[in-house]
Amino acid sequence: MGDVLKKIPVREQDPKVRGTNFDEVCYGYNEEEAVAEASRCLSCKNAKCIEGCPVNIHINEFIAKVKEKDFEAAYQIISKDSSLPAVCGRVCPQETQCEGKCIRGLKGEAISIGKLERFVADYAREKGIKPEVSCEKNGHKIAVIGAGPAGLTCAGDLARLGYDVTIFEALHKAGGVLTYGIPEFRLPKDEVVAKEVENVKSLGVKILTDVIIGRTESLDELFEQGFEAVFIGSGAGLPMFMGIPGENANGVFSANEYLTRNNLMKAFRDDYDTPIYKAKKVAVVGGGNVAMDAARTALRLGADVHLVYRRSEAELPARAEEVHHAKEEGIKFDVLTNPVEILTDENDYVTGIRCIRMELGEPDASGRRRPVPIEGSEFEMECDAVIMSLGTSPNPLIASTTIGLDTNKRKCIIANEENGATSRDGVFAGGDAVTGAATVILAMGAGKAGAKGIDEFIRKKYA
Repeated sequence: MGDVLKKIPVREQDPKVRGTNFDEVCYGYNEEEAVAEASRCLSCKNAKCIEGCPVNIHINEFIAKVKEKDFEAAYQIISKDSSLPAVCGRVCPQETQCEGKCIRGLKGEAISIGKLERFVADYAREKGIKPEVSCEKNGHKIAVIGAGPAGLTCAGDLARLGYDVTIFEALHKAGGVLTYGIPEFRLPKDEVVAKEVENVKSLGVKILTDVIIGRTESLDELFEQGFEAVFIGSGAGLPMFMGIPGENANGVFSANEYLTRNNLMKAFRDDYDTPIYKAKKVAVVGGGNVAMDAARTALRLGADVHLVYRRSEAELPARAEEVHHAKEEGIKFDVLTNPVEILTDENDYVTGIRCIRMELGEPDASGRRRPVPIEGSEFEMECDAVIMSLGTSPNPLIASTTIGLDTNKRKCIIANEENGATSRDGVFAGGDAVTGAATVILAMGAGKAGAKGIDEFIRKKYA
């Protein structure tokens, strides 16, 4: 069985090969590997890993079933708490959440909880196993705005409680950031995301696409149609920019647009005619997971890629796994570097960026040391495209077209963290629409809280 203090290694595509394709990087565990990894688990009765999971999956229970090779039972245990296990197993930052709390990790390496969750979810998909539904319909109609992680989770949880749920999605495909934001090589769309969405629909959830709430119809009209409560999980799709000279030039993109063209609209495939600029040398500005996704996508489209980040490598907000994979594939990291101007030719096409070297000063409000420019350290970097990955904020459309819905100065909807309640009676919200851009699993946790809040609201209303 090997060393119980060490994780069972996960097989991956060779970096030189995967840098030329969009196939999934990680192959995941097979049955033998999954059972061996599960056997490392100490089966703690007071399982700290559950505390570290934003959706409180009964991790010790599902791993115990993997040990017994009862993979279907393991899947049903996960499915009671998570509507998107195949997604979470791939993109959650387990190292800072469930695995970060793992007792095995105190003396040795934590259990690969994420890889085991992925294995169980993939096994269920391949065997055609669906999540169990045990609750009868209660006759109450709930609307969910947005078919991303928060909306799908909220809808799934409400459906399990017997509610008649309809999701209204602005794009032509469900999935939200799972579909338009995270690349195929990290999260396959047809094989994984679409199947997870189908599982939510199998609980009785209806999904209507191409409906923009605030434009196609208003939130108030949903109540007029008989919906008794609304959950807003519309995400944060409005990209931020630096405001530096040259930012409007040809060849400057937001990571949002770049990834949406490639992921949702399949620009990387020859059988799709979606245009995408295939640059020779790309500078990606930012250091989060989205920046890694944009950089690794540009590399696969044939570019020499530099990631430009104003703090040091120790402060990179991206997952360690994503940084590791990016380096393996040949992404060059220019840390402690900040763009001050985008350079262009006479036709306003990008030719490079002017940068300044930085050093770290005192910590700022985020707790990270503040980057300070070094005088006289400016230099130019040649490139023909710049991708800005500086974060996103919520689209203000819903809030601006809904009376009585309070937002903060960042245009985020103000909602109660415990139950998702907003300033408007019967309206709940969660995920990036409330917090600004965050992780998939935190959005799912907010969707779960919203479902709980809506259930309590309806029960109180009819008590």
